[in-house]
Amino acid sequence: MSKTRHRTEPLVRGYAVTHPPGRAALADQAGWDHLIYTATGTLTVHAGDHVWTVPPHRALWLPDGAAAETRNHYRAAVRTLYFAAHLRAAPATATVVTLSGFPRELLLYVVRVCPLTDTDDSQRALLTVLLDQLRDLPAARLALPVPHDPATRRAAEILRTDPDAELGEIARGIGMSRRTLERRFAAETGIALGAWRRRARLLGALEPLAAGVPVARVGVESGYSTASAFVTAFTTEFGESPRNFLRGKA
Repeated sequence: MSKTRHRTEPLVRGYAVTHPPGRAALADQAGWDHLIYTATGTLTVHAGDHVWTVPPHRALWLPDGAAAETRNHYRAAVRTLYFAAHLRAAPATATVVTLSGFPRELLLYVVRVCPLTDTDDSQRALLTVLLDQLRDLPAARLALPVPHDPATRRAAEILRTDPDAELGEIARGIGMSRRTLERRFAAETGIALGAWRRRARLLGALEPLAAGVPVARVGVESGYSTASAFVTAFTTEFGESPRNFLRGKA
């Protein structure tokens, strides 16, 4: 490959899409780090040994080589930037970050004007500012670790789909006792099964909340007896109320 051709290849590419409800495998972009931002709606991304929830005003860094699948129950408008891996824009591991204010507006602008190369002074300057703004963004605790053993992973998938499922019945279905399931779950995820189920329940609530479903209805559908009980549990888990959380102010 000639030096001239190499220099004209993009360093940053942008992609805008609105995902309908359903599943989709993210395109395998070898040699590129991904920054996936949800402009509206909430996206759930299965990557490696975690499930990542990406609500409005958050973005998911996926480093080069991380295969992923997206799932969403409501429409989600997604804006993605792909960075040439040699720029080292992404953290070493997948991470959800809060993206608001100027960094958010800059990302949306760059998606519109991409691709960026290093052959133009203004594009080089824009890339410098972009990389500077995207580094050290505040992390958002929106990851759910997934067990690695196939049987325990199956139990986790059942609980993500139906957090109210009876643990003894799940355990019998995968050929173990409830106590064994609880022990393995904690060993493989680092989280007690009860805490994991509570976190899965609240992360699952982010999709309908972001779609505009009333808090009271989301609370009941998430298994809470009252809206106030749901808001209290949500605030305890994420540090702020559902309304403030979805505003995404860092």
